[in-house]
Amino acid sequence: MKTKLQTLAAVALIAISAAASAQNVAIVNGKAVPKARVEALIAMATAQAKAQGQQLPPNFEQQAKDEVITREIFMQEAAKRSLDASDDYKAQMELARQSILIRALVEDEKKKSSVSDAEIKTEYDKYAKENGGKEYKARHILVEKEDAAKAIIAQLKKGGKFEDIAKKQSKDSGSGANGGDLDWANAASYVKEFSDAMVALTKGKTSETPVKSQFGYHIIRLEDVREAKLPSMDDVKPQIKQQLEQQKMTKFQDDLRKSAKVE
Repeated sequence: MKTKLQTLAAVALIAISAAASAQNVAIVNGKAVPKARVEALIAMATAQAKAQGQQLPPNFEQQAKDEVITREIFMQEAAKRSLDASDDYKAQMELARQSILIRALVEDEKKKSSVSDAEIKTEYDKYAKENGGKEYKARHILVEKEDAAKAIIAQLKKGGKFEDIAKKQSKDSGSGANGGDLDWANAASYVKEFSDAMVALTKGKTSETPVKSQFGYHIIRLEDVREAKLPSMDDVKPQIKQQLEQQKMTKFQDDLRKSAKVE
């Protein structure tokens, strides 16, 4: 009977040892190195590679095992030297702990306040309303004084070339270098005084009087008008979703700070 019990005990020990071995990647100086460390390292590397549009090499699992074992060896040596008792180590560990927890909190909040398709559509409709309608292709010359603007208008009426005058005299260095070209834009892109004067022009016409705004005096020429060409919702859906996620996360952070008692 004793021999049978010993045999059963031996079998049980072997089974326990096999189960422990299946959970560990190695035993380093008598200390088990759990396989979970390898899995975590692979998961992190996979996520980073995916974000960069790359793939892990075929032998990465073995590389991960070697890396985990090497880290354990170094950790044991550092512990022997009592480096884990230093103030610097404790401070860095606290910062790392905070970073990990905050990252987990952010991911958890994203899941709880995920952006719905309805929210995306509402935001797209708002964008379409603000940017739809007509687009205008205009040029302008910006000067500081009204008299200078009137002189330019007189010069244009005598045959002066709008583009050349803009390059020489416009205070708007960005458009001035391109002959006053403002490219295509909707009326809402400009200050009200400029916008009102521009949309009142017919194609090919130049403003007869200087247009005053907070920037100075403008001479405006309307070159063309067209219906706005907006991207489809599917085309901009990823960008809208990301924008809404950022807005929700900013609100979450602001709400937490407002509710916190900071003395």
